[in-house]
Amino acid sequence: MNAPGPAVGVVIATRDHAERLATALEHLTALPERPPVVVVDHGSTDRTRAMVAERFPQARVLAHGDGHGALARNDGVRAIGTPYVAFSDDDSWWAPGSLARAATLLNSHPRLGLLAGQVRIGPEERPDPRGATLAASPVGRAEDLPGAEVYGFLTRAAVVRRGAFLEAGGFHPLIFLGDEETLLAYDLAAMGWGVSYCPEVVALHHPSPSPHEDRTAAMRHNELISCWLRRPLPLAAR
Repeated sequence: MNAPGPAVGVVIATRDHAERLATALEHLTALPERPPVVVVDHGSTDRTRAMVAERFPQARVLAHGDGHGALARNDGVRAIGTPYVAFSDDDSWWAPGSLARAATLLNSHPRLGLLAGQVRIGPEERPDPRGATLAASPVGRAEDLPGAEVYGFLTRAAVVRRGAFLEAGGFHPLIFLGDEETLLAYDLAAMGWGVSYCPEVVALHHPSPSPHEDRTAAMRHNELISCWLRRPLPLAAR
């Protein structure tokens, strides 16, 4: 009898970041869970595609033109065959054992459509302070979910139930990039799926030390605070 395949695959959307993508793939392909990886390259002009083909032939590359934004991840989810899909950025990866823990949580909680893990930053793995914002969600915790219900998350630390993600339509074309997570969380919730913060699932983020990255982090923090303050949608399914 054939052994079952991996429960969790990884989707990365990237553009023109070949070297830092290589670092992320080194970590992802070394994970004990051995997840299949789909790289969605939307418009790179550097050696991204050649680098993946040469150094990580086990990873699948989907090549698209520029202009896909968050929608590039939707293509990756459609292409991957695992029941659960974890997202990474080209400067992030998952801590060993975290994908197995995510699969256990999703298996144990059938209504859980998206699991938001915690992010640890840099070589020192300091906790991303936005995790505290999610943990303090005023929505509370439903009995059939493993953690606090949230209406915002960080994509680099999200694991989705593939069927729920596709049922909800994935990331919406209304938002190219920036706060696309909140719209997805609302779409999932409107269909009766739960979105929970589960800090025992850990994503590791090694951002480039540049002013652009700092501004982006500040923007994301403001977006999560905005999500924290919003009230949940009334759901007939709950």
